[in-house]
Amino acid sequence: MSTGVWLIGARGSIAVTSMIGALAVRAGLAAPTGCVLETTELRGRVRPGIGDLVFGGHDISSVRLEKKAEALAEAGVVPAALADAVRGELLGIEQDVRPLPAAATQAEAARAIGADLDRFGLRYGLDLIVVINVSSTEPAPPEHPAHADLDALGVALAGPDPVLPPSALAAYAALLAGCPYVDFTPSTGARLPALDRLAREQGLPYAGHDGKTGETLVKSALAPMFAQRNLTVRTWSGVNLLGGGDGANLSRPAANAAKAASKQPVLAETLGYAPQGDTRIDYLEDLGDFKTAWDLVTFEGFLGTRMRMEFTWHGCDSALAAPLILDLARLAAAAHRAGRSGPLTELGFFFKDPLGRVPHGLADQWRALHDLVAALDAPEAAR
Repeated sequence: MSTGVWLIGARGSIAVTSMIGALAVRAGLAAPTGCVLETTELRGRVRPGIGDLVFGGHDISSVRLEKKAEALAEAGVVPAALADAVRGELLGIEQDVRPLPAAATQAEAARAIGADLDRFGLRYGLDLIVVINVSSTEPAPPEHPAHADLDALGVALAGPDPVLPPSALAAYAALLAGCPYVDFTPSTGARLPALDRLAREQGLPYAGHDGKTGETLVKSALAPMFAQRNLTVRTWSGVNLLGGGDGANLSRPAANAAKAASKQPVLAETLGYAPQGDTRIDYLEDLGDFKTAWDLVTFEGFLGTRMRMEFTWHGCDSALAAPLILDLARLAAAAHRAGRSGPLTELGFFFKDPLGRVPHGLADQWRALHDLVAALDAPEAAR
């Protein structure tokens, strides 16, 4: 049951950490810490397993995977011994990381991406390929009439002007090639009516958006506590400091705005109202692949008594995100094999801004994920 994982942004920190982790777990060199599907309740219930995953991808960077692994080890993101132990396998995966195709039209680019996916599948005799976007956050695109109509989109993509942002073009190409698509970024991805129709016509699932790995993860656990105890949250403001390539990209105002917007819905959806305050994201180069978030919450209790709460989250983005990439690849593959198509709304547990009208509280999202795994597990049990 070999399953391909095609990573858009394959030379980035999250992608390479995912590869190192999967290879190390398969070799018995590391435990699957952080993999949700390896918790006691879910372990062994979703196929493919981590050891069944085969990696490839696209990237605009030319930094070789083994060099990126060395850099991650030097930065303290992965153990140097593990990076060295899987170096040979990374050299093999290097042969399946390709530059993003350049083409005169986006229609031609989509076909070229599809051809790369077909070659990858044939080379390894893969049952399925899941495409996952882990590239840099892109600005929200301007609306285009073709975004709402699949037939019009096909015509527009054949023209000389770009119609889709890169993440949506990757989604279009993946779906045309018969591959489930997951967007781990706040970028557009498959979140367009035309692409939803394409996914359903192709009988393919898709998921997103923006992996929930830090501050928003804490928000999704704490906000329901205030709501359930009937405590009024007056303000909730946060400052996020991060370095690395993602931080540098988010120093651009348009990308920063897209990222900040994906972090906001959890409070209004969970509390039933939007408290005063916002989330600020600042680039601090010295932090490298690590990030720090500081949040201030002021709330009101019985008889109007004013109180406050503060918390600080300091984590390694790649180490927090990589196990979720492995989970999502496995879940998307299992969902496809179970006949699911369209948005996988039950995967809100993994995302800041999940698809569909779904609960944003972490406990509710966990129950939805648990129910999905049970449903995906049922066909396996029946066989």
